[in-house]
Amino acid sequence: MPTDKLDFRHHNYKEMRKLMKEVNEECPNITRVYSIGKSYLGLKMYVMEISDNPGQHELGEPEFRYVAGMHGNEVLGRELLLNLMQYLCGEYTRGNPRVVRLVSETRIHLLPSMNPDGYETAYKLGSELAGWAVGRWTYEGIDLNHNFADLNTALWDAEDNELVPHKFPNHYLPIPEPVPAQVAPETRAVINWMQKFPFVLSANLHGGELVVTYPYDMTRTYWKAQELTPTPDDAVFRWLATVYRSRLCIARGTGWHRGWGRRRPHCVWDGASWLRMQTGMNDFSYLHTNCFEVTVELSCDKFPHESELPREWENNKESLLVFMEQVRRGIKGVVRDKDTEQGIADAIIAVDGINHDVRTAFDGDYWRLLNPGEYEVTAAAEGYHPVTRTCRVSFEDNPTLCDFQLTKTPKQAFGQQAPGRAEEREGPQECELVLGRATQRIQGAGGKAGKLQCLY
Repeated sequence: MPTDKLDFRHHNYKEMRKLMKEVNEECPNITRVYSIGKSYLGLKMYVMEISDNPGQHELGEPEFRYVAGMHGNEVLGRELLLNLMQYLCGEYTRGNPRVVRLVSETRIHLLPSMNPDGYETAYKLGSELAGWAVGRWTYEGIDLNHNFADLNTALWDAEDNELVPHKFPNHYLPIPEPVPAQVAPETRAVINWMQKFPFVLSANLHGGELVVTYPYDMTRTYWKAQELTPTPDDAVFRWLATVYRSRLCIARGTGWHRGWGRRRPHCVWDGASWLRMQTGMNDFSYLHTNCFEVTVELSCDKFPHESELPREWENNKESLLVFMEQVRRGIKGVVRDKDTEQGIADAIIAVDGINHDVRTAFDGDYWRLLNPGEYEVTAAAEGYHPVTRTCRVSFEDNPTLCDFQLTKTPKQAFGQQAPGRAEEREGPQECELVLGRATQRIQGAGGKAGKLQCLY
């Protein structure tokens, strides 16, 4: 039984809000509660942020997230994240060096209920009657884990035509337009959340099995139900999945996954060879953002009895902590303008031999998860000469610092403004566009009033 004094019970929406408020009041210096949007029925999707400077992105500090409750009747992840909030607050206050370091060096975001409408439906029935499906979907009947855009098909078609990465990106793939009407408001809220924060690592917590799956979840051969479909970062994903599941398997006294009539050591599967899933969050997160994400199936019982929650916390506590600590695995740094020392946003970080790049955040900082080894890393940005350097990742529990300073190209150095900074002005206007030594003057036709775009 656990020695941690936590609130081991099932929390409905009102009780969840109350608990998060209590944690925030107990540790106001390291916590912040915010909402990323609302469910179909108008319930707010609350997130607990835990950081030594809540509300701020600190240069060089990675951002981490846990997501639970995507399926409303898979409730263990929700309770584990509520326990984790309490635990981190209490241990930080007590000066636990491991937790102090984690909170000081990482900006942590915990979303305990992605599908609050579905959870309320399952909660009313309770653990004895909830069943396998009631509350799984949103109020609209949407399975959120099949509700993200399909970015895999476009990437694989481009790869087959040898367009990647020179004519088609291998990362930050855009969402196809128009966005389908059946995209749930909960999904839209999570996508906006992904786009707002430079997340590095994430896990979404489910129930009904004992396994960790990682991208790709979608098979490359569209008509196959199961097929090994590795990402360019397969070795990193296998490590991340093993880190979480191996500790849980040890806690449960088993090293084998027996679900779906198959056996596999260490309870770890690549998603596409386990259970094909199209338009899932793992693949979307990997292809649309910098974030590496895995799915953790926590328990064969989707809605365990309240009496089992203390034991489940003990089974998962070490896994939850050590998985967060994996944000320190690989390289990190800042890409700066050599002349101004200002950070360069959206600079591309490419690792030789791995056909998947990442980009710098708005301050020019970046994080790139890598296994130990030596890598040739290139930083490139529009209007700058690319720079390549060797970065060595050690087995130590710290990321390797790998900064870059980029020099402007001659065209950029002579002061030509990049296109896109524009304003619209009414009436006859005269705009002067300097192109090297040439000057072009543009005037409204016939001096008539109208809109004229002036670059400056």
